[in-house]
Amino acid sequence: MRNLITAFALLLSPLPLAARDVAGQFDYYVLALSWQPSWCKSTGDGRDAPECRDGSGRDFTVHGLWPQYERGWPERCSTSERDPSRRDSAEMADIMGSGGLAWYQWQKHGRCTGLSATSYYAATRAALGPLTIPRVFDDLDRDITLPPSVVEEAFLEANPDLGPDGLTVTCRDGALTEVRICLTRDLQPRDCAPDVRQDCSQPRVLMEQVR
Repeated sequence: MRNLITAFALLLSPLPLAARDVAGQFDYYVLALSWQPSWCKSTGDGRDAPECRDGSGRDFTVHGLWPQYERGWPERCSTSERDPSRRDSAEMADIMGSGGLAWYQWQKHGRCTGLSATSYYAATRAALGPLTIPRVFDDLDRDITLPPSVVEEAFLEANPDLGPDGLTVTCRDGALTEVRICLTRDLQPRDCAPDVRQDCSQPRVLMEQVR
């Protein structure tokens, strides 16, 4: 009985330091781009999010820049870097939809990069900068349904530096949710690790029109 109690106590004890996520120790990045109309329908409308109001004109927006391991990912790491100011976070709204999302991404993912908050926000912009959003999705003025592979092909055609294993398309409840693009720590295209490279399995997905 004593051995059983000891084993249970060990299971509940904190992980040793070496097993915890450590800021700056990761292998590559994932740049996640949300299809804003899908997020608005599933989440944003219930929050009366300003970025979901008619006339906002948002198509793909940055969900986050996520540090990854070759298997799995770190999150909520301890860091000596200071948190961003409210103003710094608010200035990310042009590509992320809101300063609140930028702040949340710093808390969950940015801290694990080992970068300062300013540098993490700058890296997020730098990751997005060279990317071309396919023109067919820009200001989409009607609802469409299409195979997820068509979304992937459109991104590959618009961005010749990307490889077919370097991005993945995700969906939920029959709607397109995200395009995720894998990048080296220097923000160059690379193949995604197998745990990220899992495309939407639906034969067709809905892309609601831009608001």
